[in-house]
Amino acid sequence: MAGIRKKSSERKTAIREFAERFYFDNQRSPSMTEIAGELKISRSTAYEYLVEMDREGIVRYDGKQIETESTRKAKSSLQYAPIVGRITCGTPDFAEEDLEEYIPLPVSLFGEGDFFILRTYGDSMVDAGIEEGDMVVLKKQHHAQNGDIVAILDGSCTTLKRFYYEPEKKRIRLHPENKTMKDIMIYNLDDCVIQGVAQHVIKKL
Repeated sequence: MAGIRKKSSERKTAIREFAERFYFDNQRSPSMTEIAGELKISRSTAYEYLVEMDREGIVRYDGKQIETESTRKAKSSLQYAPIVGRITCGTPDFAEEDLEEYIPLPVSLFGEGDFFILRTYGDSMVDAGIEEGDMVVLKKQHHAQNGDIVAILDGSCTTLKRFYYEPEKKRIRLHPENKTMKDIMIYNLDDCVIQGVAQHVIKKL
C-alpha cells in the first residue's frame, strides 16, 4: 500500500506541474485529453485524479479549468492585448485590421489599461528605437499630448508618428523619427483620428 500511495502522490505532482507548464505556454488549462496524453493515462483516470486533487486543495478544478496557486497569481497579474495587424512607419498606408492573436502583458510592467498591439514596417521611427518588425503596445485613446508617439488615422490611412498639434497654423504635424524624412502636415482635422498612444515597444527577435 505504501508503494501505491507514493505512486499516486507522484502522479498528482506530475499533473499539477504539467497543468502549470501548459498554462504558461498556452494561457489556458490543458484538456483532459492533453493531460492523459502527457502522463500516458486514460482520460477517466486523469479526471478522477483532478477531482481528488481539488478535494485535497492541491488544485482548483471546476470540471473545465484547472487552477494552481501559481496560475492564480499569474492570472491576477496579467492582461491580454490583441495584435490587430500592422502599421506603417513611413508614408501613411492602410492598417490591416485582422486580429492575429492575444498576448499577455504583465501589469507590473505595462500598467493597467485598454491596450492593443500593432506590428510595424518601414523605417521612419528608427531614431526613436522602433524598427521594422517590432510590436508597439498602444493605449487605446483618442487624445494625445504634443510629443507623444501615436497611431493616427488620416482618412483611410494609418501611420505611426510623433504627434504635434499646432492650433495657430490650424494643422497637425506628424514628425518621423528619421533625419532623412520630412514632417507630414494634416490640415483636414475632421478626417484625422488618434487611435492610440504608444506606451512600449516589444523588439523583434
